[in-house]
Amino acid sequence: MATTVQDVLERKGWQCWTVTSDATVQEAVATLAEHEVGSVLVCDDGRLVGVLSERDCIRRVFSLKRDPSETRVREVMTRSIISVEPHDSVEHCMRLMNDRRVRHLPVVQDGELRGVISIGDAVNATLRETKFLINELEGYIAGPASVRPPAH
Repeated sequence: MATTVQDVLERKGWQCWTVTSDATVQEAVATLAEHEVGSVLVCDDGRLVGVLSERDCIRRVFSLKRDPSETRVREVMTRSIISVEPHDSVEHCMRLMNDRRVRHLPVVQDGELRGVISIGDAVNATLRETKFLINELEGYIAGPASVRPPAH
């Protein structure tokens, strides 16, 4: 049974943080810090138009000595949006993140933004699934509890 994006979001919550493309980078960084997240989704008129990550801020603003209070999110956000749907597997998400070198994937269903899944969310889900499978296999190998020798 493969863990899906929906399984992850049901566990962690569907909340995602957004800013508009007209917001300043300083405002976006304040949102990142306030909510302790690594990226915000950029939405204009209810439509997903980009992603702004901590990495984007460091590479495209701070390392170039741009003024974050004057720089608009639209100037530095990642525009090539790679998104997933709730029915997609976590394994698929991990492959996408690895291949595309991204750490956050917006979750879109029927054109509507539903949430975001991070690399940390995917790793945690994979660890939980692996632990479950190991426990199931150990139980299968050991046999029913009624025939197991007592533990010493």
